[in-house]
Amino acid sequence: MKLAEALIERKDLKAKIDQIIARMKESALVQEGDTPAEDVTELNEVYLSMMASLETLIIRINRTNSQTMLDDLSLADAITKRDCLKAKIAATQSVRGTSIVKRDRYSRAEIKYVRTVDIAKLQSIIDDYSRQYRELDTKIQARNWTADLL
Repeated sequence: MKLAEALIERKDLKAKIDQIIARMKESALVQEGDTPAEDVTELNEVYLSMMASLETLIIRINRTNSQTMLDDLSLADAITKRDCLKAKIAATQSVRGTSIVKRDRYSRAEIKYVRTVDIAKLQSIIDDYSRQYRELDTKIQARNWTADLL
């Protein structure tokens, strides 16, 4: 199995687990005299089985990510770098967004706000981070389809 396939399987398994949890919650409390739609104990057994499968799959994915190389980084390190780039993009976009909001003044007595950052420079930084993110993400995705799951 390729790493990318395992990642898809992990996502599907997480979705199924969420559905089982929702079904357990729906059946955990009913009106007096009613019977639950499903047996919570049986659903819990399915949940525990799925969680065991998920745990095993995540361990294998993490092992593969730590031992698979992408250029001069492990795949795990590349993913961390990608996640940090995503956070940098979000933070810089937030600052940019705050600084471009125009605050209208209705009289001279109201407080005047002045921009303290260069919007064009912020946009340039966002563009650079975004380019780095796309390039790294593309490499990671490509490597996911060539790496065998350990």
